[in-house]
Amino acid sequence: MTTLTEIALFTDDVAGVSAFYRGLLGADPVAEWPGGALFAVGEGKLLVHERAAAMADGPPNEDHFALSVEDLDEACGRLVSSRGFTFLVEPRDYAWGRSAYLRDPDGRLVELAQALIQDTSSVEP
Repeated sequence: MTTLTEIALFTDDVAGVSAFYRGLLGADPVAEWPGGALFAVGEGKLLVHERAAAMADGPPNEDHFALSVEDLDEACGRLVSSRGFTFLVEPRDYAWGRSAYLRDPDGRLVELAQALIQDTSSVEP
């Protein structure tokens, strides 16, 4: 199953954009740090992040949305082999998880992210 998990907005004015979304959503961020804020929006998240140079071999630091897939490597392989997709950044591990990046026909950046598997073994019934 594929789900929309994140919308990422890169800006030169994190405080201003964060204040806008605080007002729009009527909620404070669930996390803040110098240069960023993270808002919970339904089952997904809205990431406000400072614009900066991209990491070496990393994705561009630009607005994008992220789709979560159960098996990232399988999904990317299928998209390449059966549909001819080309990835800007092949699947790899980052501090935020395992992701791959591609562009849609209009040039928008799209992230495919490995779905996080929640460990419920320690959760009381």
